[in-house]
Parts: sequence; structure tokens; C-alpha cells
Amino acid sequence: MRILFDTNIIIDIIQKREPFFKDSLKTFEYAINNYIDCLIPASSVADIYYILKRAKMPSKEIKDTLIKLSQIVSFADLNENDIYNALNNESMENIEDAIISEIAKRNDAGLIITRNTKDFKNSLVRAISPNEFLTTISNL
Repeated sequence: MRILFDTNIIIDIIQKREPFFKDSLKTFEYAINNYIDCLIPASSVADIYYILKRAKMPSKEIKDTLIKLSQIVSFADLNENDIYNALNNESMENIEDAIISEIAKRNDAGLIITRNTKDFKNSLVRAISPNEFLTTISNL
């Protein structure tokens, strides 16, 4: 199974943002320890860098963190068709989320893990929260 992690989950983990940190980290660790293929949109790397830099994290620390992350996850590229399809997707209002949906679909992700599930209501790939993921996994 492949899971695409939305940017907010990665930021929650790196910044230890409460009250989201615990569930986000458990979800990420579960995926890694159970050999689930973890994807992050390549376009999210710039967003992660920008958010962490604005939070006053030193550039070297951000780069080191992203290098460590690259050893755990695969970066799913963004291509022209993803953008075209997202721009023409009338069922999703947020273009960024529509692009993530397209990337997840093209990369055969079974789930998108995000805290922003309401914006993925019409996603091509089912989006669930870390808490929902953990609840689902514990019931199997």
C-alpha cells in the first residue's frame, strides 16, 4: 500500500505541533515500520522549507531534516498533467489540494493522510486524518 502524506502532517511532526503531533507521528511511524510506501509531493519540499524558515528554524537544520526525510519517503513528482487536471477539476475548490489529489492518483496511493479532510471531500483518492488512520488500523 502507498500513502501520500500532506504537508501539514510533516510540519506537525517536525515542529511537534500540538495537539496534532502525537497522532501524526504515530501514523508516520506505523507506515514506516510496516513497510507502507510513504509518499510526499515533491512540491511540498519547498513549502516545508518556507514554513520552517518562517518559524525561524536555521536553514542548515531544515536541510538536514529534509535529507533525513528523503531517506524515509519517496518524493512524488508534479507534472504538467497533474496541474492541467487539477485546474479542470470542478469538484475541488482548492487548487493545491486538487494537485495533491492528482499526484496521489497518478502514483497509485491508496490514501492521503491530512488534517484537512474536508477540503479533500471530492478527492480522487480517499483522504483521512491521522486519528482516523490509527483507529482503522487498530480495528483490523
